[in-house]
Order: sequence, then C-alpha cells, then structure tokens
Amino acid sequence: MDHFEKHHRETHAESALDVTQGVEQQPIVNPHFVRRHRPEFTTEQFVKRILEGDIAVLSQAITLVESNNPAHYAQAQEIIERCLPYAGKSVRIGITGVPGAGKSTFIEAIGGMVAAQNHKLAVLAIDPSSERSGGSILGDKTRMESISTNPKIFIRPSPSAGSLGGVARKTRETVVLCEAAGYDIVFVETVGVGQSETAVHSMVDMFMLLQIAGAGDELQGIKRGIMEMADAVVITKAEGDNITRAELAKRQFENALMLFPLPESGWRPKVYTSSAVAGTGLDEVWAGTMDFVSFTRANGFFEANRRRQNQYWMRETIDEALKSDFYHNPQIESLLPRYCEQVLADLTSPFSAAHELLALYKK
Repeated sequence: MDHFEKHHRETHAESALDVTQGVEQQPIVNPHFVRRHRPEFTTEQFVKRILEGDIAVLSQAITLVESNNPAHYAQAQEIIERCLPYAGKSVRIGITGVPGAGKSTFIEAIGGMVAAQNHKLAVLAIDPSSERSGGSILGDKTRMESISTNPKIFIRPSPSAGSLGGVARKTRETVVLCEAAGYDIVFVETVGVGQSETAVHSMVDMFMLLQIAGAGDELQGIKRGIMEMADAVVITKAEGDNITRAELAKRQFENALMLFPLPESGWRPKVYTSSAVAGTGLDEVWAGTMDFVSFTRANGFFEANRRRQNQYWMRETIDEALKSDFYHNPQIESLLPRYCEQVLADLTSPFSAAHELLALYKK
C-alpha cells in the first residue's frame, strides 16, 4: 500500500468516501474450459454418414458448403458430387410471404402434419437481408418449438453473408445434401420483400405464397411478379373475426389469378384459407400441393422444370466464379480504388471505367 492510499484510508475511514478494497481481476474465461474440436471427416466418411441420416454430420457438411475457405469449398463440392446420385427424390416447395404473414407458424403447423404422415422434412431459408437485420430463420428456429425437436424435421438457418446469387447457390447445394440424407420434403423459405423469391423459384418444384387478409388492399401488397410465380396462394390467420375478411381476400386473389395467362405448368393456381393456430385448412393446402405434384409429373413439366433449373444453376455458378476471379485478380485489386475515386469525382464515366478494367483483366 503506497503513502497516498494509506493517507486516503486514514482520512476517510469513517466517511462515505471510504472505498472497500476489491478483489483481484478474475479471469474472463473459465480456466478449466477445454475446447473440444469437432472430428475432421474424410469425404468418404461425410458421404457415408449423410446417407445414414446422421444430422450432426449433415450440419457439418452444410457448414463446409457455406464456408469461404477454399479448402472447405473444394471438399464440399466433392461431397455434393458423391451425394448427387442419391438426391433429387424429394418434393421441393418454396414458401414466401410478406412480413407478418405467419410463415413460421404456418411452417410449424403444416410441418408437424407432414412429419406425422411419415415424411422427413427439411426447412431451409434464403434471406440475403440477414447481413443487416439478423434475418428471420434464426428466430424461426426458436419459434418453431414444437417441430425443432422432432427427429423427422431438420431446420437450418440460411448462410447470412454474400451476394444473393451466392446465398441461393449455397441453399440449393444444401437441398442436395438434405435429399441424400433421406429428406423427401424440402421447404425453402424466403422473406417476400425482395428479389430472393426469383432465386427460390428457380430451385423448387412448387411456389407457395402466404398472404394475410384485413391489411388494406390485399392485391396491392404483392408484386405482380411474385403473383405470377405462385402455384398456390394461402390466406393465413383465417380464424375468429378474420374469417370473413379471409374469404373476401380469397375471392379477390382468385379473380386476379384468372386474369393471368395459364402458367407453363398447365396448372391454374389455387387459393386457400387456413389457420395455423386453429389447425384449419392445412389438410386442403397439403392435398392441393400433392395434386400439383401429381399433375406436373403426369404432363412432364416436373422433370423438364428440374432439368431447366440445373442449366440455370450451371450458368449462375459460372457467373459467380467469373465475378469472384475478377475481383480477386491482383492487378484489378490494385487499380480498382483509383478507378472508384475517378468515378466519384466525375473524372470518368462508370461505363468507361468498367470497360477499361475488363480490358486489363482480359490481358
């Protein structure tokens, strides 16, 4: 104890200014904590355990898919390639809706019903906005309490970083792994406020739009593009005092859909009302989903659509790889800041700058 501290204590011994001597700084981390590293599997071990339905290993494989580490990505591609012969046997359903439409509650209700019919369900998400907002599916996993512990249901948060194309590609690769693990129904959820619906539409067999009634002009709340993609529209929260409004919204949507040309699938989209809380309308929605799958399989659209999607994702992967290669080119990396400053200062047009950089890249 130094002289100043001794004097302070003697002076303020009976004073409110007296300070009790504290304890020494405690360690922030438990000194007895031992980090357990996950075992590293070979590609063969990953594939074997995924085909056996090992959820823990499936989750690790999806983490490799989402990783930006080149070594992880390379192994993930090997795993996907080995799993492809065992994939493709599921029904992929895209589910979208405006915020507040009750997607989580709907998926929880219909998911439990689907699992009770001896199906294995994977619930995935594509939400590029999660970089800023934290996304929705992470909350979904805690809200879907009744199905999150069901051994027949696998819920996976979306990769939160990267471009829309990158997130979508990783989600599609995750679908392949889930199918290889034995999941015969896959829900791909997205927030109905951006362009992610188009990405989801390009990886699913059926696209389902959830909408609420009684929130003003229902038809104004949905973009025409999303309406044209929908194979089914479900008016949610059709319970109590809201039933009349839900039925009115159903008629409005049916009338609107009749104005659109018949989709390429040949299936005229249907509109349903349901209540996840009351458990009403869910059987009709699921029966309609199975009718759609049977109809499109019978007329050949189901398989033709999947082949077209495979071609689309080949092109998307090429686009993403070229973009990544361009921005990671050492010469481009060194020159890009200077060109950006020139564009900001209006010294050159963005188009000229882009063409000059591309010309340098091609050399």
